Amino acid sequence: MGNEIVSADYFMTKLSEAKNHFERALDCKHTEFDDLYPYMIEHPQFFWYKRYVAWSELLTVVKLSTELSIDWEPQFSQQQIEYIKSRVMSSKVLDLWFETNDSKEHVS
Repeated sequence: MGNEIVSADYFMTKLSEAKNHFERALDCKHTEFDDLYPYMIEHPQFFWYKRYVAWSELLTVVKLSTELSIDWEPQFSQQQIEYIKSRVMSSKVLDLWFETNDSKEHVS
């Protein structure tokens, strides 16, 4: 292998894949993780761990994009950007990741 240059498009694709993976994990939908650890589905901690793995992947791709001066923020809402920058996957992230301005009106 030579000194290959990785394009910004490559990182944008990886970022999109990592975001999709995290969002599928939040929605308890099938991901690659299910294929790797099919026996885990029976354990209560599985979904938390699956989300943690997807969150870690997303943070890793964002970190690499930032280090390479690739603008990753346009793929996310302002609130999601704040969650990513805080780096902590809290219950707030899990509960409000998909929140839109419309849904805020319905919260009492």
